[in-house]
Amino acid sequence: MNPYSYTSGEPRFNLHLKETTAKWWRYAVDFPTVYPTRFEEYSTVLGEYFQPRGVDNAPLAILLHGIGDYSLIPCKLLARTLVKRGIACFILRLVIHSSRMPEAVSKRMPNLTLEEWFENYQISVIDVRQVIDWAGGRAEIDGEQIAVIGISFGGFISAIAMGVDKRIRAGVFIVMGGNGEKITRKSRLGAIKKWYKHTEAEYHQIQNSYAQYLDEVAENGFENVKPVMESFLTDPMTFAYCLRQRPVLMINALWDEAIPREATLDFWEACGKPAIKWFPTTHGSIWLLYPVVSRKIAGFLSSAFDGRVDTLPLGRRR
Repeated sequence: MNPYSYTSGEPRFNLHLKETTAKWWRYAVDFPTVYPTRFEEYSTVLGEYFQPRGVDNAPLAILLHGIGDYSLIPCKLLARTLVKRGIACFILRLVIHSSRMPEAVSKRMPNLTLEEWFENYQISVIDVRQVIDWAGGRAEIDGEQIAVIGISFGGFISAIAMGVDKRIRAGVFIVMGGNGEKITRKSRLGAIKKWYKHTEAEYHQIQNSYAQYLDEVAENGFENVKPVMESFLTDPMTFAYCLRQRPVLMINALWDEAIPREATLDFWEACGKPAIKWFPTTHGSIWLLYPVVSRKIAGFLSSAFDGRVDTLPLGRRR
């Protein structure tokens, strides 16, 4: 079972030039999703594309925001930073962004049904894969040098997309973790904690079932193992075995009130203990350290993209 499979076709992306600078062009982008949806608003995918000027065969970073429109701000900052270093950037607006949510859903956000959340994951991962389809036909993009950068919920989507799509070379996962059952039970954020309805005994039973499921998935592949709970297929941990031996950077907050440290370490270990950096911040305040965080990301991408990224401070560039 692969809920993230889709029928690919000729990408129909519409680009509208919005900004021109000495270093890049910025385009507003829209394209139709191939995932059949119940709401018209979900059908059109929105995004922004930053194309570096004077760079041939540029690497591409796909940036994914978290819950809340404000989470798009660090994506915009990162795109402007990375495009100056020769990386093309695509900011994808997920179905959880207000510009794509139908009114009937936005009124209840984030208190959606399990079925609605499952669909959000499906649409979002497939949206990412459609961007990769499109990038493969762009002369200015190196289709073998693609990374995903995801923040919080966007990090969950990025990890799953990287797990199911081998065209993604590298991943940067920011303030996220794995083991969704543990996240909702042990999170210190009230908006997350109130979703949890299971008893202590039920929690331990689910954890045992998930551990057994992960063992079977690692041996046989997630497509060949039927999950006890459908939510197992929206958990980044399920796909972590596919990320081992691939370039991954995790950036997390020491005092994250949303994602428990234990859940972050679960995912980190499942990925084969990739590079991880902890910052002395909370979930949202990590962006107060943007200069340090962005340098860490640029350095990682330079390594992942075989040294093709300029990591010098912008003021020192000739």
